[in-house]
Amino acid sequence: MKHLCGNLTFWDSNLTKHTNLPDLPACFQLSILPWTPCIYLWLTSPFYILYLKRNNRGYIMMSILNRIKTVLGLILWLVCWTDLFASFHEMSQNQSKPPIYFVTPLIVGMTMLLATFLIQYERLKGVQSSGVLFIFWTISVLCAIVPFRSKLMYQNGVEDKLRFTMFYIYFGLTLIQLILSCFNEKPPLFSSVVTDPNACPEITAGFLSKMTFWWFTGLAIKGYKSPLENKDLWSLNKQDSSELVVPNLLSEWEVEKSKAQSEPSVKEQAAFRKTSPDAEPNHVSVSPEEEEVLLSKRKEARQPSFLRALLRAFGPYFLIGSAFKLLQDLITFVNPQLLRMLIEFTKQSNAPLWWGYSLAFLMFGTSLLQTLILHQHFQYCFVTGMRLRSGIIGAIYRKALVITNEAKRSSTVGEVVNLMSVDAQRFMDLVTFLNMLWSAPLQIILALFFLWQNLGPSVLAGVAVMVLLIPLNAFIAMKTRTYQVEQMKHKDERIKLMNEILNGIKVLKLYAWEVSFKEKILQIRQKELAVLRKTAYLSALSTMAWTSAPFMVALTTFAVYVNVDEKNVLDAEKAFVSLSLFNILRFPLNMLPQVISSIVQASVSLKRIQDFLSHDELDPESVDRRNNASEYAVSVVNGTFSWSKQDQATLDNINVMVPQGSLLAVVGHVGCGKTSLVCALLGEMEKQEGQISIRGSVAYVPQQAWIQNATLRDNILFGRPYVEQKYNCVLEACALTPDLEVLPGGDQTEIGEKGINLSGGQRQRVSLARALYSEADVYLLDDPLSAVDAHVAKHIFDKVIGPEGALKGKTRILVTHGISFLPQVDNILVMVDGHVSEMGSYQDLLKQNGAFAEFLRNYSLEDIIEDDELIVSLVDADEEEEFPEDALSNHTDMVDNEPVVNEARRHFMRQMSIMSNDLENPKKMSRRRRCSERKHPESPTEKKELKMDKLIQAETAETGRVKFKVYWEYAKAVGPFLSVFICFLYGCQSAASIGANFWLSDWTNDAQSNRTQDQVSMRVGVYAALGISQGVLVMFSSFTLALGKIQAARKLHQTLLDNKFHTPQSFFDTTPIGRIINRFSKDIYVIDEVLPSTVLMFLGTFFASVSTMIVIICSTPIFALVIGPLALIYFFVQVR
Repeated sequence: MKHLCGNLTFWDSNLTKHTNLPDLPACFQLSILPWTPCIYLWLTSPFYILYLKRNNRGYIMMSILNRIKTVLGLILWLVCWTDLFASFHEMSQNQSKPPIYFVTPLIVGMTMLLATFLIQYERLKGVQSSGVLFIFWTISVLCAIVPFRSKLMYQNGVEDKLRFTMFYIYFGLTLIQLILSCFNEKPPLFSSVVTDPNACPEITAGFLSKMTFWWFTGLAIKGYKSPLENKDLWSLNKQDSSELVVPNLLSEWEVEKSKAQSEPSVKEQAAFRKTSPDAEPNHVSVSPEEEEVLLSKRKEARQPSFLRALLRAFGPYFLIGSAFKLLQDLITFVNPQLLRMLIEFTKQSNAPLWWGYSLAFLMFGTSLLQTLILHQHFQYCFVTGMRLRSGIIGAIYRKALVITNEAKRSSTVGEVVNLMSVDAQRFMDLVTFLNMLWSAPLQIILALFFLWQNLGPSVLAGVAVMVLLIPLNAFIAMKTRTYQVEQMKHKDERIKLMNEILNGIKVLKLYAWEVSFKEKILQIRQKELAVLRKTAYLSALSTMAWTSAPFMVALTTFAVYVNVDEKNVLDAEKAFVSLSLFNILRFPLNMLPQVISSIVQASVSLKRIQDFLSHDELDPESVDRRNNASEYAVSVVNGTFSWSKQDQATLDNINVMVPQGSLLAVVGHVGCGKTSLVCALLGEMEKQEGQISIRGSVAYVPQQAWIQNATLRDNILFGRPYVEQKYNCVLEACALTPDLEVLPGGDQTEIGEKGINLSGGQRQRVSLARALYSEADVYLLDDPLSAVDAHVAKHIFDKVIGPEGALKGKTRILVTHGISFLPQVDNILVMVDGHVSEMGSYQDLLKQNGAFAEFLRNYSLEDIIEDDELIVSLVDADEEEEFPEDALSNHTDMVDNEPVVNEARRHFMRQMSIMSNDLENPKKMSRRRRCSERKHPESPTEKKELKMDKLIQAETAETGRVKFKVYWEYAKAVGPFLSVFICFLYGCQSAASIGANFWLSDWTNDAQSNRTQDQVSMRVGVYAALGISQGVLVMFSSFTLALGKIQAARKLHQTLLDNKFHTPQSFFDTTPIGRIINRFSKDIYVIDEVLPSTVLMFLGTFFASVSTMIVIICSTPIFALVIGPLALIYFFVQVR
């Protein structure tokens, strides 16, 4: 610095510290202070510009604020270079100036140009508030305060008035730039802030607002005044929405899968070539069996890693939080050094007073900065965890829709529910403290480094204690992982059984099977709790080990320090600075086992999720959907299909050609493969051979109608726009108009889960109406007429499916058992045992006298009886429709063509069925009554008076503070005596901790007096006894809490189970099964695992706070006056 500053002094301790009016030397003020913000900006600018280049948020129009910032930046550049030119002018006048007068204005001026460039570049990239520039202006102002004060102190003897004036202009403009950087620019053009009326204020918040979370204040005030509702919340940020998060994760997973698939294929090829070079033309050197084994081993080279996909998808954002954590860790160790300096200050009677105030202010500022940075780290971690959970749930949900039938056998409903609720939640919980995996070792290393400086090699004794605890923790982690896998198996089994019970709850209640099924659930739950108890005991042992670790480290270190050399004196500075470092050491040592335990649990969940996502998927290319120029809308050529790759073929040698716009009926005995054929056309089966081609879009009507928990209209529209005329035509064609008059809210009636408040026929007609409204090109109708009455079936066939129906001109494939409609179809396909037996027109198949004729013989009598029901119902309905003469004539033709049919017997059966209708079949009577009732619909005035009550009520949650009753219920579940005993043990543990601290304080007071070896042994012995008793109490309290946790988990689950089995059927009709399943999966998981750890943290924090206050009051009694008001304020804020 001497070459730069010349005769100017760079550092003088008498001028800086040992004086009542401290000041910095001139060289320091001209070099280090102005260079500091410049170095910061030049170091960060390349990375910041690269970040802005990759994250373009839009374009911001030039505003007055932006113009002012730019002009001020240019003026600052001119001010700096005015100093530079003044130096050149002085040099020309033979006035020698040190190089520092040339270097500093040049550097600062170039930096101001860079800041001005960044102001404009940020505007072009849509940045409303710059954190980089805010920090730059803050550092600039802080570094300029010292020269500003110096010039004020010595302004009477100013010789260089130009530089004096230029500095004041520079300081004023820098301060204005700092103030202006607190304000935001306008949002970028066409951003979501402009288009969304309820956008989240975080998007437009400035840097200062984001750092202090000021943007959240409005919602906090609203929540303070009244309980928050869903409508009070802002719109979700687009980058946090599943619309972006899920596809991003899935794309990374696809990349990972493609990498994993490409590697084995290369190895397989290499393995094959390895066996062939030395082989003779007609001789194989390696047997086929050996080669097959070799290839199969090669194929298992690498499974796709879901962890890599997660890291690529969410890692970059998470690393920003990691950077904040690193900064916070480094700042943490500033306070112990400041404490050491403060203790030294108290020992020096002649030390200047301003130095003590400065140290106290720095300690406060460091703690404040540490808090700001730590909460930014948590914000990034929480957002990453939220995105991670959303992405995992979305990936699992999408996978569940496309996995093969073979995969569905191994992945039960219970497993899928647990994957989305429990396993995804584990990842979210882990991310919050995942950085502790590297942060904890870093903090431990730094703490030991500073302890070495304070206590010397004695610290190695403490290191030895920590090393000895590592094998114990490793053993606990391995056992915990094993138990975790076992527990999740039991949980999956329990949720699977619970799902089956809830799906069949009506049958279960009708047969009074509640007790037996409850016992089955409780047996599985007992196994689950047995594993949970083992895990809890291991966790208690781990907690005891790591809670005692900081004290054991301190004990061994102090004991070795005072015993290794008699000259080693444990004074207040060494003891309390070391204790502050040991307290810093306490958090990573406590957190590390919990993080390792969470990682172990998350690794189990990762393996489960990875296995599920690695299941085979249905091949989307198995059905060719390209619109080829062909006369056939649906074609299957030499098709062989099975439900899984290992199964035998369900459908074999299928050849089907369906012309465009024709109606094909698929008939056959039960189990012959009709539904399998439809599933094969949908791509739901494994295609082993052949080709399938479908032209255009497809609409599918399944045998079991799928109904949403929504209004009737929403079920039909299925997300498509509402067109009234088209909608009414669909209702009329599907015979739903009379049903609307019966339903309380018409087409706005809410349909319960699985269509609980609709009959089977109504559900089927709604399903058919949905397909009809979709206006697809190809319709696959899987026996939709079997669930409706005979006259309704005829109406639907005539108005929808038949040659003159609404689907006339569309390609239709109808699976049916109703033979009365077969003469009206274009072609008939007969299925026999998974083969196409015959295919042709109705008359052609009758003439062949094959499988179709056999099918007619088996189903004709049943169909005649159904047709008679149709006749009676139509006649009794006062002939609202024409008599179906075609039905009788069709059957007459059919009977005439059948070989060896006893016509007299059939005529007799017909007469008997008609005569006994009114006497022996009350079902027909009720049907006739229903038909006659429909003749008198309710008047419009009566209909308006009907209240449209909501069938499925929205799920409610308690608002405001948690009532005492809730805490009392959990305490009762744990056991009142056990709850009090747990609190007592924690109190004793805190008392032992307070005793150890008081004893250490008293020990340090002996430093000035003569000590004997007996006193040292006594001091170390008592300190050790207090610490060991604390560890033992921690172990007992952890074990007791584990017992209470298991007892509470058993009682609360059993109470919930008993309640659900005694709940009336109406509850299950109006409550979605998913909501009940959530109570048994996610909420029970919270009671089992989350709540006990929360109670543990609460008790630890509460007693630690109480013990701290007791220690402070004992040393400084006046502090007791402050505790009362602070406690009242805190209580008021919490309650309100």
